[in-house]
Amino acid sequence: MDTTLATFENDVIIASQQTPVLVDFWAPWCGPCRTLGPMLEKLEAEYQGAFRLVKVNSDENPELAQHFNIRSIPYVVAFVDGQPVDQFVGVLPEAQLRAFIDNLMPNPADSERRAAFQAIDEGRRDDAYAHLQAALAYDPGYDDVRLDRIELLIEDDRVDDAKAELERVSPKVAQGLDPRYNAIKTRLDAVEVVAELPAPEALSTRIEQHPADLDARFDLANWYIAQKRYEPALEQLLEIVQRDRAYKEDVGRKTMLSVFDLTSGRPELVSAWRRKLSAALN
Repeated sequence: MDTTLATFENDVIIASQQTPVLVDFWAPWCGPCRTLGPMLEKLEAEYQGAFRLVKVNSDENPELAQHFNIRSIPYVVAFVDGQPVDQFVGVLPEAQLRAFIDNLMPNPADSERRAAFQAIDEGRRDDAYAHLQAALAYDPGYDDVRLDRIELLIEDDRVDDAKAELERVSPKVAQGLDPRYNAIKTRLDAVEVVAELPAPEALSTRIEQHPADLDARFDLANWYIAQKRYEPALEQLLEIVQRDRAYKEDVGRKTMLSVFDLTSGRPELVSAWRRKLSAALN
C-alpha cells in the first residue's frame, strides 16, 4: 500500500506492532526503485502476510523523506513494534532481501513466551503452561522460558515438578553464574525445606529467648522467603551476617544476594539492604 504523512502512523507505526513493516521510499524517476519495488511486492505475496510492504513516494512526501534523513533512494526501513529496527539503501539481490526480511520475523518461542505472560496476567494458568511448553518445543535450550516455568510451578506449589524442571536447565546457567537461576533456586529450596521446619511462631519464640540461635534465624528466613516476605527475611539474614559471618560457609550473605535478585523489581528495597549489608561487612 501507499502511505503519506497523514496515514503513516496507522499504516506503519501501529501496524508494525502486529506485523513487521517494510517502508520503501521511492520516486517515479528512480531506475533502481523500479527494480526493487517489484521484488519486494513479489516477496510480500510469497510471505503471505508475514510482513507488510508500505511504499512512500519521496517526491510527494518530502516531510517523511526529511524525517528519515534520506539522501538516496531506494531506501527501505524496517519497523517492528512501532520502532525502526533496520534499513538498507539501493537494490539488494533477492537472497539478501530474504535474509533481511527473515531477520525481522518473530521468534516463535518468543511469541509463545509473550502469550504465556499474557495468560498469567489474565489468570489463565493452564494456558500459560501450554504456551511455555510450546516455547520449549520450539527451542529446548531457551533457559529463560524454563525458568519462567519453574517460577510458575513454585507459585502453584508444584515443588516436585519445579525441581525436575530445574534439573533440565543448561549447565552454563546451573553452574551458578546466572543471578535469576540463583534466585529461583533459593526460593525453591526455601519452599521445599519449610515443610520440615517448625512453625514461624515457634522459631520467633526461640529467637526471642536465644537471640544467638542462628539456626532458628536461618529457618525463619527460609519461611519468609517461601512466603515472598523478603524484607523480614533480609532482617534475619543480616543478623546472621553480623553475628557470625562464617555461619554455614557465609550462607547469610550469600542468601541475601539471592534475595536481592528475587526483589530486583523493588530497587529502593534492594539499595537500602545492600547498604546495610555493606556496613555489616565493613
